[in-house]
Amino acid sequence: MRLAGFYTLAIIAGLLPVLFPNNYFITVVGIAAGLNVILAVGLNLLIGYAGQISLGHAAFFGIGAYTSAILTTRYAFPPLLALGMGLISTGLISWLLARPILRLHSHYLAMATLGFGIIIHVIMVQATYWTGGPDGLAGIPPLTLLGWAVDSDQRWYSLIMMVMLLSIGLSLNLVDSRFGRALRALRGSEFAARMMGVDTARAKTQVFVISALFAAVAGSLFAHQQGFVSPDSFNLSTSIDLVIMVVLGGMASTFGAAFGAIALTLLHQGLVVFEDYEMLVHGGLLIAVMIFLPQGLFSGLSQGARRGWTLVRRK
Repeated sequence: MRLAGFYTLAIIAGLLPVLFPNNYFITVVGIAAGLNVILAVGLNLLIGYAGQISLGHAAFFGIGAYTSAILTTRYAFPPLLALGMGLISTGLISWLLARPILRLHSHYLAMATLGFGIIIHVIMVQATYWTGGPDGLAGIPPLTLLGWAVDSDQRWYSLIMMVMLLSIGLSLNLVDSRFGRALRALRGSEFAARMMGVDTARAKTQVFVISALFAAVAGSLFAHQQGFVSPDSFNLSTSIDLVIMVVLGGMASTFGAAFGAIALTLLHQGLVVFEDYEMLVHGGLLIAVMIFLPQGLFSGLSQGARRGWTLVRRK
């Protein structure tokens, strides 16, 4: 079933540029939604499968982006090497943070991750020499892969779709592994998981770092694709949006997280027509989904489709 879903998603990603060839659709749906899928799938491992809440995930998104931006603009690093350095720096920071912060539980953990996200955002704003401060950092070069410059929307779409599918495939493999079973046990009951022989501290640290690395990849790609980064892209609102994507699509479901990311990206774009009432309509729709589809959009719609197909077959 999961393999069929993965292939279906890959086929859809391949057909979208053919069915909707205009650059606006590729930029909004393909690039923006693709980056959000990478972020949501990584965060879903932490929140959905391990049951560890994080309200500061945009910080790792920003660390990946700013590492690439600073190294390429200030020190003339090759973009691909800068992306790798972004992964290393994010992995190190998340590992150092994980041990003390993951001893906390529930709303205490949420508040701690929220504080971390605020600290990183303040650094982005105040460290003007490195980050450009509130004005941001411009002139970030595009990625170059084996002499192939990713310098057009179509090329960026292809690259981000490949990374998105790789992220989903990696997530599915992790979930089906022994590590994934440990995460599900951890979500159910940390005490029971410990009694079953799961090294809960190690499992929480590992999933925290893996989730942060997903965000760092998306951040580096975002920086090179936009050619510009500013603190506004990595604030508390972004962290909350990422949590909403996971919950909206359906927690503990890789495809649910991907579906939620795509749905929320399209929702943001579609609500522009409401102008001053955008946030009101946005909130109302989210409340309605949580009331009528508490298990998430993906699971709810999938169950509805299966029931409909069953009724059709019976007739």
